[in-house]
Amino acid sequence: MQADGLDGSEEGPRTIASVTEEPLTALDLVSLLGTDSDGAVVAFEGRVRDHNRGRRVVRLHYEAYPEMADEVLRDIAREAQAQYPVTQVGIRHRVGTLDVADVSLVVAVAAAHRDPAFDAARYVIEQLKARLPVWKKEEYADGSSEWVESQPVEGE
Repeated sequence: MQADGLDGSEEGPRTIASVTEEPLTALDLVSLLGTDSDGAVVAFEGRVRDHNRGRRVVRLHYEAYPEMADEVLRDIAREAQAQYPVTQVGIRHRVGTLDVADVSLVVAVAAAHRDPAFDAARYVIEQLKARLPVWKKEEYADGSSEWVESQPVEGE
């Protein structure tokens, strides 16, 4: 693996997969992906929302063991590349303290066509929710806090 979670070469499949304490934007990740053969680059930003399970959230704390989390991210990216005709997959998850509206996750997928790019991006997001060893503590408006498990929201 190269610096900043970058795998692959200009000619072959490329993955970007890492946890970071740095602020994230999908645009930064998208700027690292795509080739002349890619007609589609799909990007997703997951943001801290101000509520969860009927409670007002004021901030989140994410913790991870970076080496373990990075390996899971790389595995998920490679699985997406094996399952869908996509050329490049980028995933970054932020750790540390995040306020409401901060970006906690970015996913970008490049492919020749839009359908596989969308399908692979959704696959990556669903796998992250199920497998990524990142722990989340929510702080609430009433001053309390708790560690929470990642749970899919109906309609997601």
